[in-house]
Amino acid sequence: MTGAVAGDPEGVHGPPPPRTGLAARQAELVAALVAGGPSPAGFAAGPLAAARAALLNKRAGEVARHWPLLAAGLGAAWPATFVDWAAGRPTAGSLRDGWDLARDLRQRGTLPPAGAEELAVREAGRRYDGRSAPRPRRLPTVARAGGAVAVQVAGRVRLLRPAANVGGDAPNGERSALWISD
Repeated sequence: MTGAVAGDPEGVHGPPPPRTGLAARQAELVAALVAGGPSPAGFAAGPLAAARAALLNKRAGEVARHWPLLAAGLGAAWPATFVDWAAGRPTAGSLRDGWDLARDLRQRGTLPPAGAEELAVREAGRRYDGRSAPRPRRLPTVARAGGAVAVQVAGRVRLLRPAANVGGDAPNGERSALWISD
C-alpha cells in the first residue's frame, strides 16, 4: 500500500492537522518577529520588540548588500525607510525585498536617482512580477530612469546616461560618444 501512514490506513491524507503545543507557539513567535503578527501570550513586550527591531535592522543590511545604490541614495534615511516599509511584511529574500521597496519608492516619487538607475538596470536584465522569483529576460529590453537608459541585449545590460555638458562647440559625434558608459 503506497502512501499509507500510521493512523491513516487507507493512505488518504486530508489537510494537515492544526498545529498544537510547541509547534503552534513557535509559529506564533516567528510570525510576531518577522511578519508583523501579534505578540504571543507569555512573552514580554519589551524584549520581543527589541528582537523584532534587531531582525529588521539585520534585514535592512542584507537588502543594502543587494541594492547598494538604493541604500546609498537614501543615505542616513536608509534604515528608517526600510524598517518603515518592511514592518509587517514577511521577507521574500533580500533581492526581492529591495526590488519591491524600490518600486514602492518610485510609485511614491521618492526614489533617489542612484536607486532609480539601479532599478532600471535590474528591470532591463530580469523580469519580476512581484510574486515569483526574478527571471532573466530573453529579448532585448530598454528601461528608463531619470535621464539614464538601461539597455539589455544578449544578456548584457548597459546603462547609458548623458555626459555633463563639456562645451557647446564639441562636434556631434564626440558629444554622442559621451553618452555611453558601463
